[in-house]
Amino acid sequence: MNKPIDDILIVGGGTAGWLTAAYLARRLGGLRPDGVRITLIESSEIGIIGVGEGTFPTIQNTLRTIGIDEAQFMRGAGATFKQGIRFVDWKTAPKDGVHSHYYHPFASPRLLNGGLDLAPYWLLGAAGDIPFSDAVTLQDKVCEAGRAPKRLDDPQYGGPMAYAYHFDAGKLANLLRDVGKLTGVKHLLGNVTAVNKAKDGAIASIATAEHGELTADLYIDCTGFAGALIGKAMGGEWIDKSDTLFVDRALAMQVPYDRPDAPVSTTTISTAHEAGWTWDIGLPERRGAGYVFSSRHTSEDRAEEILRGYVGRAGDGLTPRLLKLKVGHRARHWIKNCVAVGLSGGFLEPLESTGIVLIEAAAYMLARNLPRHGGFEAAARQFNQAMTDRYLRAIDFIKLHYCISQRADNAFWTDNRDPASIPETLRDHLEMWKHRPPNMFDFPNLHESFKYFNYQYILYGMGYPTQVDPAAHDHVALARADFARVQEAGKRAAAGLPDHRLLLNAVHGRGFLSPAPAPGLAEVGETVQR
Repeated sequence: MNKPIDDILIVGGGTAGWLTAAYLARRLGGLRPDGVRITLIESSEIGIIGVGEGTFPTIQNTLRTIGIDEAQFMRGAGATFKQGIRFVDWKTAPKDGVHSHYYHPFASPRLLNGGLDLAPYWLLGAAGDIPFSDAVTLQDKVCEAGRAPKRLDDPQYGGPMAYAYHFDAGKLANLLRDVGKLTGVKHLLGNVTAVNKAKDGAIASIATAEHGELTADLYIDCTGFAGALIGKAMGGEWIDKSDTLFVDRALAMQVPYDRPDAPVSTTTISTAHEAGWTWDIGLPERRGAGYVFSSRHTSEDRAEEILRGYVGRAGDGLTPRLLKLKVGHRARHWIKNCVAVGLSGGFLEPLESTGIVLIEAAAYMLARNLPRHGGFEAAARQFNQAMTDRYLRAIDFIKLHYCISQRADNAFWTDNRDPASIPETLRDHLEMWKHRPPNMFDFPNLHESFKYFNYQYILYGMGYPTQVDPAAHDHVALARADFARVQEAGKRAAAGLPDHRLLLNAVHGRGFLSPAPAPGLAEVGETVQR
């Protein structure tokens, strides 16, 4: 392909379509005469799935690049702050009403002087009986106290604690649409009736009922699970991953608060059940709740019983929406002049909110590496390898949560521990981690969405039995002192940060006190890490 890429057509809206459109328009000069022209066509008849209403901290740089004021984003998307995930009953099933929990916070763990990892010293007992994430970060105490990650006068997209957001998926898509149009995206409402292909197998044009034939130099498929371009037209192979990640259904419900000033959780609450897990996400005016489950291990009727039992009387009179999940990813995300972004390229269940970060990664690579004047096939190969790596490594991380659980109350959990269902890369890592904690050398790939310490949070929150050699770790006294400092600093942070609900009221009302950052070229970091 030698023709310059001057026109990009995005088919499909929602978060994937509009985030990609707004980001590319900002980065590729959508308002400049010499820039790349971005057009998005979407059907007004197709709704937004919105299973996962959570993000990674990378979203801050993405929104800053697009040029959205943080308070504008929070109001427009109905957003709250997210500081990580609180995992309940994942290690063992509850017994006699007693529940266990641990945190997977966004904060990086504290390091000893010289950059030494504290994990071996925690394993050696230098922190006492303090849970791992509480021993190495301040964030557990901040979350337990219901505190926000920042204050009203902190800089926009910044604060003392690492954070991301919970949001309303429909509102976010509408906000990104409005901002995208201001940055030069041409918006069309219409229905695709056919995809016309050239002799070489590339897309020649898109036929629509309302606008006739539309042509572009690059077509981006954001049509969701339908995969109208990458799958149906281009024949892109779908690699099913249901033999590794078993959940394939979700029941979703919007649950009202019992009072207007009800506390808003600053973490996603993920609670394990007999054949899956519930999510519980706090938004300003409601909770987003749902049950993700395996249809091979339970029935839809039983799943609804589990969900209603979890939400209690707040769910009376509400009808949950059933979602059928297609777990897997494309063998190739870029075929000829067609690129899949979002659900058309893959879906790995909502456990660690990987959906949007994978959209961010795709948009970032397209903007940074767009072969506008040549090198098209090489760029496609690079993109395909990068996205495949991201999906495979994310699958490993999600599977980790299931395969080290000690639950045995349903075949769902015992089947998840079957070595045949665990990817070889993860099996190898788990064998090594019996003798040492994860470290940076385990994850040399640029396209990792999760770092070594993310694995540590899950492993040691779940009680994974790593044995370390005391003779190789002779800084026990220094580590013990550091653990004590983290505890004191965590208490101060919890006392000094505002109540989450009160900060949300202020931000949604009058905004932050600090000025908005100028729109610039802040990018999603190459590693796209949490």
